[in-house]
Amino acid sequence: MFLICGEALFDVFLQNGQASWPALDYRAIPGDSPFNVAIGVARLGQPSALLGAVSTDFLGQQLQAVLQQENVATRYLLQRALATTLALVSLDASGHPQYAFYGDKAPEASLTVAELPTLDEQITGIHFGSYALVRSPTAEALATLLQRESGQRLCTLDPNIRLNVEPELARWREVIEHHAGLVDLIKVSDEDLQLLYPDTDPAISARRWLSGRCQLVLMTRGGDGVCVFSRQHGEWQHAAGKVNVVDTVGAGDTFQAALLCYLAEHDLASPQGVASLSRAQIDTMVQFATRAAALTCSRRGPELPRRHELG
Repeated sequence: MFLICGEALFDVFLQNGQASWPALDYRAIPGDSPFNVAIGVARLGQPSALLGAVSTDFLGQQLQAVLQQENVATRYLLQRALATTLALVSLDASGHPQYAFYGDKAPEASLTVAELPTLDEQITGIHFGSYALVRSPTAEALATLLQRESGQRLCTLDPNIRLNVEPELARWREVIEHHAGLVDLIKVSDEDLQLLYPDTDPAISARRWLSGRCQLVLMTRGGDGVCVFSRQHGEWQHAAGKVNVVDTVGAGDTFQAALLCYLAEHDLASPQGVASLSRAQIDTMVQFATRAAALTCSRRGPELPRRHELG
């Protein structure tokens, strides 16, 4: 089972990407990156659970209901009498999302070190990512969890930077660098690396992360494909497949979920498994994840694929 750490909230989309007065037409969809990854893993046929905190309000109850419907375990979710966070989403002409977050006292920011669970042998991998990593006290709790479990289980990271939640770049850099030094695999977008280090070539940052524990960094570049940085095998690129893009919401989360699914399916979901990946296996894994992400891009919103759709 993969334990996905982080937030669950509602993405509230402006329909058709524009205002229509006198009323605005919005559609609320459960989401954000950790929530999507947990569902993506389950849809691809691997057991998953979400670690974090959700509201006891009716929206929080809906989030839990969706997770249960999608066969994501909720036993690691805590309950909080705090309002569910909302992310208002608008899509630009190319289908790229822009977010505005509403939730000053967010449930996902309330997890403490004392509330961290003891994990049994069912948990083979732990995934970290998005803004729960930088919001206290959850930030300190997740850093403690990673420090405790690094080297014992597969640990992966997708920074998923959200400057409109935490605008302080120094905070993001501190946390991401800490985590990057302890995980086995990093999936990161070139946009996130450019946000983190605007004056540095993203490839330089990716290479630097291989100096810690990390064995493999996969830098996604949207329509320009994926750059692979492997400690064992060097660097190379994968072209993106052709796809009729409706929007890109959830594409990165799908890619991440597919990576975890591939590793589990091939008995490689461990620190030793990632270290042993051959170049051919990395290529197959990236191609599988790229096909999965392309399916999500061909649909409206974070409609992540199921295993049978990928052959």
